[in-house]
Amino acid sequence: MTFRTLDDATDLAGKTALVRVDFNVPMEGGRVTDDTRLRVALPTIQRLRDAGAKVALLAHFDRPKGERVPSMSLEPVVDDLERLLGAPVRFAGDCVGEEAKAGLADLDVGGVVLLENVRFHKGEEKNDPAFARRLADLGDIYVNDAFSAAHRAHASTEGLARLLPAYAGESMRRELEALDKALGDPVKPVLGIVGGSKVSTKLDLLQNLVGKLDQLAIGGGMANTFLYAQGVDIGGSLAEKDMADTARAIMAEAAARGCELLLPIDVVVATEVKPGAAARTVKAGDALSADDKILDAGPDSVARLTAAMDAARTLIWNGPLGVFEVPPFDTATVAAARHAAELAKAGKLTAVAGGGDTVAALNHAGVSDDMTFVSTAGGAFLEWMEGKPLPGVEALRV
Repeated sequence: MTFRTLDDATDLAGKTALVRVDFNVPMEGGRVTDDTRLRVALPTIQRLRDAGAKVALLAHFDRPKGERVPSMSLEPVVDDLERLLGAPVRFAGDCVGEEAKAGLADLDVGGVVLLENVRFHKGEEKNDPAFARRLADLGDIYVNDAFSAAHRAHASTEGLARLLPAYAGESMRRELEALDKALGDPVKPVLGIVGGSKVSTKLDLLQNLVGKLDQLAIGGGMANTFLYAQGVDIGGSLAEKDMADTARAIMAEAAARGCELLLPIDVVVATEVKPGAAARTVKAGDALSADDKILDAGPDSVARLTAAMDAARTLIWNGPLGVFEVPPFDTATVAAARHAAELAKAGKLTAVAGGGDTVAALNHAGVSDDMTFVSTAGGAFLEWMEGKPLPGVEALRV
């Protein structure tokens, strides 16, 4: 994967860089409650400032659908960004037109201005060329540092990149390099873990992965669907029984492509989903009552999975192995996560993970910092795993 980065951008002194960031942060009462996404943008902002550029930040917040919605303004972000950056941040009340130009007019070299929510304009989500041109008129170069929005062909993520010299920011570069190591050009053997509740939401993902992986472990509620498709008794467990034919087709495709599927060989069952619920471990295939629910993978399944990790050189992980939010049904996910992190920390495994539930599960296990890379990109990460081109990334290709 070859794309332009800030290493390719020369002579930035005095130039205005339009930087697409992801500032769609959690807010409560007009205050930022989690500044992770602001922190992610700091290396790119600082690198441009150090190079003598003026930095104009483009971002969206929530879904105003092309209308100016005061509660969806980006202005409340300014104070936190100033605190993290250790420098003043100006706010412009629009992202195009006279207000945006006024915000940039007398900005000092190394200065930073946050432009108002790009989604206040209908042209943003329509990727309207005229709106992209109005954005482009504000700057000299374009930097995309929002991988999480790269799956959307919007004016500020794709259209603008076609109008100005375009580069990947530092966060975008880290993400693309990590993803390339995981699926683009990985060191084999490659092991995948896909969990979560439904096969139907990850159908494209599974179909793409069986053609690229050496082994694929399936966990969570979707494992129940695969077990059911094999004729295994799943009691009253969550499963998409109408997807049984699809599950069998995926198993056949995996066998044809030389990808070994690792389904649970033992499971943890309980009659209710609540913290500390009485649970027992049974072999997959043992008879279950209608009240029994499979809520986690069992210890033999975990042991087989960690052995597969030991033999692998690359791991790509999306989705938990059980109902990790409710102990004791977090046991398999935590054990697998800690083993993967231990191998990654020792340099024995390139371990890349992503997707909302996955990030939460790794945080729960306390190992996010020890994985090779953890993507917080959500939809963009999933579409990349599905093998789909991401418009915001395609626009940066050399």
